Amino acid sequence: MQVGRPRMASDDADMLRSMGLRSIDDLFSDIPPSVRMKSLALPPGLAEQEVVAQVTEMLSANRTMADMPTFLGAGLYDHFVPAAVRAITSRAEFYTAYTPYQPEVSQGMLQTLWEYQSMICEITGMDAANTSMYDASTALGEAARMARRIHGGKIFLVPRALRWHRRSVLQNYTWGGGLLIKEVEYDRETGMLDLADLKKHLTEDVCGVYVENPNFFGRLEEQLADIRAATDAPLVVGINPLAQTILKKPADFGADIVLGEGQALGNAVNFGGPLLGIFACRQEHVRKMPGRVIGLTKDAEGHRAFCMTLQTREQHIRREKAMSNICTNESLMAVASATYVAVLGANGLRRVAADSMRKARDLAAAIRAIPGYEAPIFKGPHFNEFTLRHEDGYAPVHKALLAKGIHGGTPHARHLKELGDYALFAVTERHTQEDLDRLLDVLRSVA
Repeated sequence: MQVGRPRMASDDADMLRSMGLRSIDDLFSDIPPSVRMKSLALPPGLAEQEVVAQVTEMLSANRTMADMPTFLGAGLYDHFVPAAVRAITSRAEFYTAYTPYQPEVSQGMLQTLWEYQSMICEITGMDAANTSMYDASTALGEAARMARRIHGGKIFLVPRALRWHRRSVLQNYTWGGGLLIKEVEYDRETGMLDLADLKKHLTEDVCGVYVENPNFFGRLEEQLADIRAATDAPLVVGINPLAQTILKKPADFGADIVLGEGQALGNAVNFGGPLLGIFACRQEHVRKMPGRVIGLTKDAEGHRAFCMTLQTREQHIRREKAMSNICTNESLMAVASATYVAVLGANGLRRVAADSMRKARDLAAAIRAIPGYEAPIFKGPHFNEFTLRHEDGYAPVHKALLAKGIHGGTPHARHLKELGDYALFAVTERHTQEDLDRLLDVLRSVA
């Protein structure tokens, strides 16, 4: 018997004939010649050992958070991830799992996602949570569309001081459906949402109001009850899940939808991804929620079992009935978050949140004592971030920090022009006293 008989050339010819084509070139006839490449300038192949050495050399040019103190924040935060989280998420049954298309044989993954949902409900105080979105930005886009399904109207109100990537994704998500995004000013003294300006925007055509706690400036939004009382439109609250372990829950203020970035729960920053979008809502809104919900039930023999209780994605149901075209979720990231919460427990989570908040407060006080600096700009309680200002502008400060191997905060200049001299600094439990002292030394030298 002949094994491995080369048939590629003949098979290719048969395939082309069956497609009514004469040559491989006919497959690409629709591509204009002006954009075609004759060939790829690929170097000769290398042995695996040589590839590893070459890639390692390329990566050595990067400066990571392990190499330099970093005070960037604005949505992603460098928290310590216990080894147990990495050990569990690296198991093949989790690491290689996509989304459970055959739930009856995916009991382990379904149970883990069910546990994740339960933890998110406990953190937010909401009745139901889905198995996650791509990130907080897509969660916000889905929340705006969901608010319209719940209430009607075509205007969705957001803070003007909103993270730029979230605004961009939100606009992309809502453009096709005709939703209008309108911005509400922030109070120049407190950094919180300007209630007077919010009330001016509250017309009958408003389908929802979005507010963050803590907000873009790290400021705790102390007006959630007042914002809730000002409108009967759905209230969407963006959270930092770690902050929620020491703050009052959004549900206590009457939130309809809660979303957030789950990266802080056991996931590394990883150059900005992959991330994890938290999404939760009240029971009466569950049927309008995108994504999937895992439920606890019993099998035919009466044993505990897990199942997909709600599947509102277009791959599972008829497209015209789908709440969203979200194609999957960040299952592995959700597993990491569930593991992180389980390993730390309630007290451990509160300790991380309290340490981050305390270190940020102490650092702001130390900076405030340096001549030429003001920190925090907005008076009132903050979580783990605050905005500072230098009398000669922030740009020279940032350059001086980088020259000393320290990455400063996030400049406001490109995003809020009136705050061009300001920067947002984030602190977590991973910042040591040595890190903070190095930062203060450079700030003093600039002053």
